[in-house]
Amino acid sequence: MSSPDLKDLVAEHGTTFILALFVDLHGKPCAKLVPVEALDTLIEEGVGFAGYAAGAMGQEPKDPDIMALPDASSFTPVPFIREGLAIVHCDPHVEGERWGYSPRVILKDLIARAAESGFEPHLGAEVEYFLLKRDENGKLVTADDGDNHAQPCYDARGVTRMFGHLSEISQAMNALGWGNYANDHEDGNGQFEQNFRYADALTTADRVVTLRYLITMVAEKRGMIATFMPKPFADRTGSGLHFHISLTSQGKPVFPGENKDLHGLGLSETAYHFVGGLLEHACALQALLAPTVNSYKRTGAVSTTSGASWAPRTATYGGNDRTHYIRVPDEQRVELRGGDGSANPYLAAAALIGAGLDGIAKKTSPGTPGGKREDAPRLPLTLMDAVESFETDKTILDVLGTVNPDVGGYYAKIKRQEFYDYHAQVTEWELTRYLTAF
Repeated sequence: MSSPDLKDLVAEHGTTFILALFVDLHGKPCAKLVPVEALDTLIEEGVGFAGYAAGAMGQEPKDPDIMALPDASSFTPVPFIREGLAIVHCDPHVEGERWGYSPRVILKDLIARAAESGFEPHLGAEVEYFLLKRDENGKLVTADDGDNHAQPCYDARGVTRMFGHLSEISQAMNALGWGNYANDHEDGNGQFEQNFRYADALTTADRVVTLRYLITMVAEKRGMIATFMPKPFADRTGSGLHFHISLTSQGKPVFPGENKDLHGLGLSETAYHFVGGLLEHACALQALLAPTVNSYKRTGAVSTTSGASWAPRTATYGGNDRTHYIRVPDEQRVELRGGDGSANPYLAAAALIGAGLDGIAKKTSPGTPGGKREDAPRLPLTLMDAVESFETDKTILDVLGTVNPDVGGYYAKIKRQEFYDYHAQVTEWELTRYLTAF
């Protein structure tokens, strides 16, 4: 299939401005607003950014500009945000070469690596988030004053009160052809999830970034704050970003077990090896799937108002059981439940593909499903623990180093510094614990 022509798409949709967008290693969306009058320049040269100013992009102030080149296949008209506006995801380049610190470039390389092994990776993503506001004292509270039940999950009344926001996002997704199929109230007060059909790995990652943008802007319009922060409240369930992963080979599904089923879950031998790779690298994966200090308030939660945290704590797998790190809901896919709302979807997807392919190549056994295996590793308790696991896992380091081998070390450095910045703060907990303790 030939790639679409950006000029044709712009003309077809009456686009007047393009948001030329990429994300940094943290997942921060960076963009310039480009008028259609400059479309030729955008296509031929890209649009320039000072990389150091953009964020975690592996640059210093002295370095040459990052040039973001548009990928026409990602063209997404968003007239429901602003009339005539469209988003185009871009691949950053520096001095004519693909920039190895770009998460989208990294994912494209992992997809190419999968193709070399004879596979096409597909992803679905469950995007969870909170809708909040500030009260008269500036405190963050649930946007819906009536959303105060101890177990609000699936509450029809809570969904109905947020109908305006949820339906606007749903209609936007369906207008874009994403196939929104469900919108629900999640386990925490003020927490929601909106689902869309799975697609190839790159398309799904692009859509997660776009959806976060749409949710944020629509919420702002209604006077609310949308947050994908993993754990904004200590006593509520945190927000996950669960990935449903499958492979095809020349278009044919790989995961269903047509002959022998090694562990009774309906999967093929290749699929079990893929799961084995995910489990083997689980601790290192968490540095990318749960990449913030706050992430470990979610996975470390022992109790919530609703009675469950829904966050895995050990690297196990099983059938249709949401307590595992990897759930196998059917023979077509596996669900990895370790990711949270702060995950960069490109890096997370790349890491999952890389770990799974490593499992296939090494024929890694996932062990016996179900239960809590004695040898199942405990997932990292803090961001620092996850970074230390990441730094010693050559397979996952190599995922980030597809173009530039220094990216893994750079990522570990900025995440280590993030932990130190957090650790330098004096918190209310410390004052309560220590002020008069000695």
